[in-house]
Amino acid sequence: MTEVVENEEEIEMWKIRKLVKGLEEARGNGTSMISLVIPPKGQINLTSKMLADEMGTASNIKSRVNRQSVLGAIGSAQTRLKLYNKVPPNGLIIYCGTVLTDEGKEKKVNMDFEPFKPINTSLYLCDNKFHTEALSELLQSDNKYGFLVMDGHGSLFGTLNGNHREVLHKVSVDLPKKHGRGGQSALRFARLRLEKRQNYVRKIAEMMTQMFITADKPNVNGLVLAGSADFKNQLLQSDLFDIRLQPIILMIVDVSYGGENGFNQAIELSADVLGNVKFIKEKKLIGKYFDEISQDSGKYCFGLKDTLACLEMGAIETLLVWENLEVNRHTLLNKSTDVEEIVNLTQEQEKDDSNFKDKETGEDLESTHSESLLEWFANNYKNFGCVLEFVTDKSEEGSQFVRGFGGIGGMLRYQVDLAAFEVASDAGTFSGDDSSDDEGYI
Repeated sequence: MTEVVENEEEIEMWKIRKLVKGLEEARGNGTSMISLVIPPKGQINLTSKMLADEMGTASNIKSRVNRQSVLGAIGSAQTRLKLYNKVPPNGLIIYCGTVLTDEGKEKKVNMDFEPFKPINTSLYLCDNKFHTEALSELLQSDNKYGFLVMDGHGSLFGTLNGNHREVLHKVSVDLPKKHGRGGQSALRFARLRLEKRQNYVRKIAEMMTQMFITADKPNVNGLVLAGSADFKNQLLQSDLFDIRLQPIILMIVDVSYGGENGFNQAIELSADVLGNVKFIKEKKLIGKYFDEISQDSGKYCFGLKDTLACLEMGAIETLLVWENLEVNRHTLLNKSTDVEEIVNLTQEQEKDDSNFKDKETGEDLESTHSESLLEWFANNYKNFGCVLEFVTDKSEEGSQFVRGFGGIGGMLRYQVDLAAFEVASDAGTFSGDDSSDDEGYI
């Protein structure tokens, strides 16, 4: 369940990144672009009053064109605000204004949405650009990592969340030291010393479960075990160590100190690993995909055409897509028959007019709707019962996936004979026409 929530949050973050990029590139003519951010505890009526006051102030702008554009943007913001009786739990973000397109034409932008996590910023700006700083803050990773610093003097439990570190609990211990007393007492002292060390390890193992397990699952994204003695290794090898924590151990580090100084040193030594957690996760995911291919299991697909076919069948369990895949999804209308069909084209294919003609009659097809295929995946992947994973090309595996497999593929629930499927498609049993030879048709 945790993985599903994390996956959905990753998709929401991808949507925000794409939105931020588009808003940052937008430019207006004059100060006619409004950025409005209301925090979760804000009040709609106070914001409405503030916009009404701004409307009165803007009516005094001398330039007629600028005055009309500003008044129009404020009016659009007021209209969007009226859709809400109260501020949503995570806050409210509104962008309204007139932007200039690449062709020099004016285009109105009006959007309102609730962010995927609470936004603790209040903002109102009327400028020649949209202000996205508050949105960018949401993209900062909020992964939480657990730390245990354990030595012969005591243990410290802590967490690291972004730049915020917190000490959860400290435990002090007074263990007997080795000594050179002779006679029968040497064995007795050795036995007592070993018993106290085992009790110490047992106590810390139990506290690890209390600190880092909530609702029968880990409450941190990763664990770092640190210490100046061998206790951390004994703890990890002990049967008392909770098996639910085993998979999230990121690394074991040796530090020179205990307590908070050791905590700070452990954070520094593990910085590279913590920064690469997503990187490592991606490498494992694509590595698993490559394993299916190398074993020729038949439970994989790649390329735009085959992947979309398998998706339509509901055969894909995990859909892998490069986060910068430049493919648009067009709805084409044949005017003579009023029949619509879907075609997915790369930017290069879109430049070829033949892709917007009927393959049999040569008649022009009208594009009635166009959207990014990535956005369509993000909004509709649940309808196909699959998990959507956006990957980068920053790792060696990711780069190979993008260059060698087109940046799109999937791991399947069951084997699919795509060759036989293509023959059936050519015969018209699947798509109802002979367009399956065309790259990208569903």
